Order: sequence, then structure tokens, then C-alpha cells
Amino acid sequence: MRKKAYKKEKKESFFQKIFNIMLTLFIAFAISNQMSTAANNNLRLAQVSDVHFSTFEENTSYKFLKKSPQLLDDVVFQINTSGPYDFVMFTGDLVNKPKSSELLKFISHASLLNCPWYAINGNHDIAIDGPLTKNEFRKILNSHNRFMSNSELYYSFSPKKGYRVICLDSIIDYKLTSNGEINKEQLDWLKEQLDKYRKDVIILCTHVPIEEPYPSANHKLNNDDELKKLLRNYTNPIIVLQGHYHCVRAKQKDNIIYISSPSLVTFPNAFRVININSNKKRTVVDVFLKETNLKDVQSRSKLRLFGVESLYGNDFDRNTTFEIKNNKE
Repeated sequence: MRKKAYKKEKKESFFQKIFNIMLTLFIAFAISNQMSTAANNNLRLAQVSDVHFSTFEENTSYKFLKKSPQLLDDVVFQINTSGPYDFVMFTGDLVNKPKSSELLKFISHASLLNCPWYAINGNHDIAIDGPLTKNEFRKILNSHNRFMSNSELYYSFSPKKGYRVICLDSIIDYKLTSNGEINKEQLDWLKEQLDKYRKDVIILCTHVPIEEPYPSANHKLNNDDELKKLLRNYTNPIIVLQGHYHCVRAKQKDNIIYISSPSLVTFPNAFRVININSNKKRTVVDVFLKETNLKDVQSRSKLRLFGVESLYGNDFDRNTTFEIKNNKE
């Protein structure tokens, strides 16, 4: 009897161990799956604007051009050594003078990034009658950046499921001006994109701002009201990345967040890091300002400006968190 009882206890212990192992594996799988899902909801990107890359120009009254290659290299170093990024977006004015040779040199520095990078054109990138036309700018980028193969300067892509990046061409090339516009053909295309991806988080990239960070009649988007009216038709999160004004601003209007980024060659000589986490209930957007490690350059750049506060913004503009409640249509 004792022997039978002993065998029975041993048999029960064996099955209990199997059950415990299976339960442990199931829990571990569930936790791992939840962590993986959470990670997949997260998108991390860097916005670098108005690099004004130059290898031959002297500094101006407010642009520290002579150090533009070193400033860009510092950005590349900071991004490459601060964890994984899904992509980097350059929001226009890659070069200070519209020369193909300068754009190629810019690309040689940007290509040292260890993550995908994309770019849109700024007014300094395009010459009306010169060699660097819009078409040539696009061809050079397509030829030297394996992540870009666009038939137009406005394009879109999905860096991760649930996210759509839409890049606009806001530059006027038929006359000499620092103002911008989005033509009708592009507006129609934009509406198609917004309709198609109305359930995704939209990251809308433009050089000339849709929402002015401060008034400037000779830098504004001529049809900004038309763009804002179009965006108001959608309830999904829309995050607008913009440059051109060389300043640090961040604001939210309902489901739309506007992030204005500074220039690398103008104080505060900085770029943006943006972290987005989205689920069924809400989208949280953390915005950070990353200043250059070249503090001597930053200090000298600051001395060249009056009213640096208007460019530097306040604490909220520099580092903040936005929340959008997701309303499914």
C-alpha cells in the first residue's frame, strides 16, 4: 500500500511539474507578446531642419555657416549613439546655396546615419534658373539615398504599421521668394493620402510652416488657410513637422500638433527628437530639443543674434508632451 501510495504521489508530482512549466511558458509568451505590441506602437524619429550645409561660405550676421559640416556631424553622432531611431527627417534647406556639389557633400555626411533618412526641399535648395532645379534635387537624392525613390518631391511612406509619413513640396520655383505654397495637384494628392490613411497617425512634413510660429509676411505659406481647412476634416492624430523660421515652437490644436524646429547654423543650433506612442485610446507625443555638443560654436552663434529668446522659445516649446484622444470614425 505504501508503495502504491508513493507511486501515486510521484505520478501526480510529475504532471504538476509539466503543468507548471506550461503555465510559466504561457505567461512568459503573453508578457513578451504584450511588450512586443507596445514596442510596435512606438515610433521614434529625429527632425533636423535648415542645416544650410556649406563648404565655401563665410558666416553671415546670423548663420554660422563655416561650422555647418561639423554641426551636421555632431547630429549624426548624437543620433547614432542614443539608441534606435525609426528614421530621420531633414525638413528642407539642406544646403545654403543651390549647388549640386554641395548637395552631394551634404549627402556624404547624412549617409553616415545608422538608420533610414529622408529629406524634403527648402527654398535654399532650389535655384530658379540654376543647375539645382527641383527635378535635379530629386534625382540626386534618389541616386544617393537607397531609401528614396520618388517620382515627385512630395511623397509618402509607412515607417511602421499604423503610421504614415507625408512629405510636402512647399517651395515656389517660378519666382524669387521665401514664401511657399502647395499647388492644387499636390493638395488633391494630399487629400487622397489623408482619406486613405485616416486611421493612422499622420506625420506631415513641410519646410514652409502650415502654422506660423510667429508672423512673417515674406516667409509664410500663401495658402496656409486652405491647408488648415483640409486638415480639420480629419480626427486621427496629425503631427506637423516644419522648419524655415529657425525657431523652437510647439503647439496643439485639437488632434493636430505643430512642431517647429530650429536651424543647425543658428542659435540654439539644435534638432528635435520625437517619440510617439499610439494605442486605441490615445496617442502620446513626447518632443525634445537636442542641442549641439559644440558648445563653443553655440556660444558664438548666440552672440550673433539679438532677441535670441524668440528663437529659443520657452520650456514648453523645447521639451513637452502632447496627448491626443483617439476618436475612431
